[in-house]
Amino acid sequence: MAEKKSAKPKKSKVGLLSSIFAVVIGLLVGFIILLICNPAQAVPGFLTILTGSFTHGMRGVGQIFYYATPIILTGLSVGFAFKTGLFNIGAPGQFMVGSLGAVAIGIACEGLGPVHWLIALLGGMAMGAVWGAVPGILKAHFNVNEVISSIMMNYIGMYMTNWTVKSSTVLFNTLRNESKNVAVTANLPKAGLDVLFPGSSVNSGFIIAVVAVILIWVLLYKTKLGYELQACGFNRFASKYAGINEKRNIMMAMVIAGALSGLAGAIVMLAGSGSHITVKDVIASEGFTGIAVALLGLSHPFGVLFAGMFIAYLTAGGFYLQLFQFSTEIIDIIVAVIIYFSAFALFVKLLIDKLSKKKEISKEGGEK
Repeated sequence: MAEKKSAKPKKSKVGLLSSIFAVVIGLLVGFIILLICNPAQAVPGFLTILTGSFTHGMRGVGQIFYYATPIILTGLSVGFAFKTGLFNIGAPGQFMVGSLGAVAIGIACEGLGPVHWLIALLGGMAMGAVWGAVPGILKAHFNVNEVISSIMMNYIGMYMTNWTVKSSTVLFNTLRNESKNVAVTANLPKAGLDVLFPGSSVNSGFIIAVVAVILIWVLLYKTKLGYELQACGFNRFASKYAGINEKRNIMMAMVIAGALSGLAGAIVMLAGSGSHITVKDVIASEGFTGIAVALLGLSHPFGVLFAGMFIAYLTAGGFYLQLFQFSTEIIDIIVAVIIYFSAFALFVKLLIDKLSKKKEISKEGGEK
């Protein structure tokens, strides 16, 4: 009994060590890039990455929360799907159609008054849920690999969003290649965060993201539905044998994951400051960053929250690298390398687990 109780903490420790390893490697590679580009400014530039977010005090902290909000939600989307045995690589597409849903309601439904922003937010979630449901249905009923169908939905979502904006006289700004700005009533309320973090772009979207993290944690670990979703993730055939409707749960998991990514897109579009959709053939980077956040956070809701905050912290600090004669492109490369190496957290975790199992087997064999 004692061995069984200690297994879970040991597994959690391995996961934490793998994530820390990924972060250290990512920062090391970032420092090497700085060293190659400008050796004289590499050290102060690297220190700026680590501390630059606090350069402007509370404003800098607010910016961290602002940058973290969408990637926490897309990371939560991918992590939730991972927990149910699915790989939601369709988060970028769900993010884009969620943006479209929010912008459409934000522009066309000005008469909704005080609840305008809330309806626009729910519209974005609904669009994301529908986009997530398609790979879920194909997986559940036709055993189509969700990775392939999700990638296809990303491109369909991108082109559909661009076409919808350009073809709509209500949405399209004829003077620029973008949508019109959403109505002021559709902007998310600040919820007092503008007073707490003066000068920053943070709004109630961050609070919504934290609430979403808590709700997903409760769903996964404190409800019957969460147990069934995770059981299907471990083995859908065993779950079916145990009386669990595995097809319904697969579809439900992708719908929830899609809704979370759609919520992320809606929050970005309703953040104020003239938010709009730019018509260009580029898939939303927030969705792919969410994959890295999920891997770094080991797919646990609270792990995703802290991983998203960490990536946002580096992003906010990286903007000050220009003070040390590093171009903006260098900042993007450094952040991308760190995100890239965060993907190795899962690989390192699996490697450590495998080595641990071999050690336990050899130990048991020796005792016999």
